[in-house]
Amino acid sequence: MNTILNSQSVLEVLRPVQDPELRKSLVELNMIRNVKIDDSGKVSLTLVLTTPACPLREFIVEDCQKAVKTLPGVTSVAVEVTAETPQQKSVADRTGVPGVKNIIAVSSGKGGVGKSTVAVNIAVALAQTGAKVGLLDADIYGPNDPTMLGLADAKLVVRSSPNGEILEPAFNHGVKLVSMAFLIDKDQPVIWRGPMLNGIIRKFLYQVEWGELDYLIVDMPPGTGDAQLTLTQAVPMAGAVIVTTPQTVSLLDSRKGLRMFQQLNVPVLGIVENMSYFIPPDMPEKQYDIFGSGGGAKTAAELGVPLLGCIPLEISTRIGGDNGVPIVAADPDSPSAKALYAIALNVAGKVSVAALA
Repeated sequence: MNTILNSQSVLEVLRPVQDPELRKSLVELNMIRNVKIDDSGKVSLTLVLTTPACPLREFIVEDCQKAVKTLPGVTSVAVEVTAETPQQKSVADRTGVPGVKNIIAVSSGKGGVGKSTVAVNIAVALAQTGAKVGLLDADIYGPNDPTMLGLADAKLVVRSSPNGEILEPAFNHGVKLVSMAFLIDKDQPVIWRGPMLNGIIRKFLYQVEWGELDYLIVDMPPGTGDAQLTLTQAVPMAGAVIVTTPQTVSLLDSRKGLRMFQQLNVPVLGIVENMSYFIPPDMPEKQYDIFGSGGGAKTAAELGVPLLGCIPLEISTRIGGDNGVPIVAADPDSPSAKALYAIALNVAGKVSVAALA
């Protein structure tokens, strides 16, 4: 019996095609829409991904085209790709931020591991995919994100509303940013106890005009203190990313940070190993394991969480942070930029899987 070429037959032939991460049918997930067929046999359809940062986008498109071309009478297949980022699951005792779909913490057990560099570059990389991204610099005592995003001289616009002050975030490299650095002088220390820290983080969450965001990346201070408790108890979290270096002292502290999020019922998306090895600029073919090797992979395996990626140590990454042009924007073909971009896609994929599980 010959198959009639119509929208229904196209959907049926696409039914076995799965999203590789969700492992469910694209048709059942309502990711195939607007199927049209013209008189010449050209089939067009819209593929709606769960994130603009889908790392397997091209493979899914290719699988769809192959499946549709098996139908008799098909002359060509055009796939338009869009994305609808799913909303993270709500938590009964935590209030979400209006318009923000997913809140992701980037944290570390100790300082000096490049946590802010990872947070800023993940945010910019996600924005490069077309996602709407915000960055909340929750490191109140050492706010460095404005410098890394080229916003060191920016000031937050504060306006009145019936519900109190509203802050308008600064914007650069496709990312909206709010930071304590915008509210104090350059050399002014923040000498606060816990309750004041709690108040400013909640202000940054609920009194900032974030608008519609697919992802709000929160750059956490190191450790397991007041800022972490405030964030995890205030809002539902899509997950946490733990940043470490390969050396033992960093890994010991990262384990504590990871366990903290697990005890607070925040999903741990995985571990990022930063400064995995050093690449000399005059000898790019060489690698030096300055801080040891394999620590991130070993810790991830022991704790049963994914290793999201390993980032080499390059001078250009430091230069980009100092100059306000993150490495994923300044030199996207560099090894560190490629690693950071892949990590961003990996994080987005895991957030989508968790939201739709």
